[in-house]
Amino acid sequence: MNKLKVLALSVVALLGLSTVANAAITHLPTDDFVGISFWLISMGMLAATAFFFIEQTNVNIQWRKSVTVAGLVTGIAFIHYVYMRTVWVETNQAPTVYRYIDWLITVPLQLIQFYLILSAVRKMPIGVFWRLLIGSLIMVFGGYLGEAGFIQPFLGFVVWMAGWLYVLYEIFSGEAGRAAARSGNKALATTFGALRMIVTIGWAIYPLGYVFGYLTGGVDINTVNIIYNLADFINKIAFGVIIWSCAVANSKSR
Repeated sequence: MNKLKVLALSVVALLGLSTVANAAITHLPTDDFVGISFWLISMGMLAATAFFFIEQTNVNIQWRKSVTVAGLVTGIAFIHYVYMRTVWVETNQAPTVYRYIDWLITVPLQLIQFYLILSAVRKMPIGVFWRLLIGSLIMVFGGYLGEAGFIQPFLGFVVWMAGWLYVLYEIFSGEAGRAAARSGNKALATTFGALRMIVTIGWAIYPLGYVFGYLTGGVDINTVNIIYNLADFINKIAFGVIIWSCAVANSKSR
C-alpha cells in the first residue's frame, strides 16, 4: 500500500505540473528529431522518478536519502524537459535558460550524492559536502554565463572547466576519494568508482558540446541539443540506478 501511495503521489504531482507546462503546446512534427528526443527523455525521467520513489522504501533507512535524491534529480529533470520540449516545438530555439536552471539544481544534487553514499557507511566531515556543492555551482554558472553571452564564451568555458576539474580532484584524490578507498565496503567502492566514471566520461559530453556548438560553431544547434538530451538521459538515470543498486546490496547484507 505504501508503494502505491508513493507512486500515486509522484505521478499526480509530476503530471499536474506537466499539464501546466503543456497548456499551449503545438503539434510535434514527425521529422522533428530534436523535439522527439525531448519527449523521449521527459518520459524516461518520469519513469525513473516513479521507480526511485517506490524503491526508496525497500532499502535500509541510511540509504533512503540517497535513493530519494536520485528520484528528485530525475523528477526535476522531467519537469524541465517538459518546458524545454514546449520551447523547442513552439520556437525552434534552444531552451538554454531552462536547461541551465535544470543543471543548476540537478548537478549539485548529483555531486552531493558522493557525500551521501559515503555518509551511509561512515561519518564524513561536512567539508566534503560544501566542496562538492561549490565546485558544481562554479561549473554550471560558468557555462551559463558564457553560453548566454553575459561573459566571453571562452571565459565561461574556462570557469566551467575549473569547477569540473576541482570536482574530479575531490572525488579521485581529495577527501571523498580517499574515504571511498578506505571504506572497506566493496559495493560502495564499486559504486563510487562507477559514479566517478560518469562524472569523468559521461559529463565530458557537456563541455565538448559547448566547444563545438558555441565556441567554434562546428556543430549545428539541433545536434547539440540531441547530444545534450541523450547525455542527460544516461547521466541522470544511470547515476541514480547505480546508487540504487548499491543501496539494495548494502540493505541485503544487513
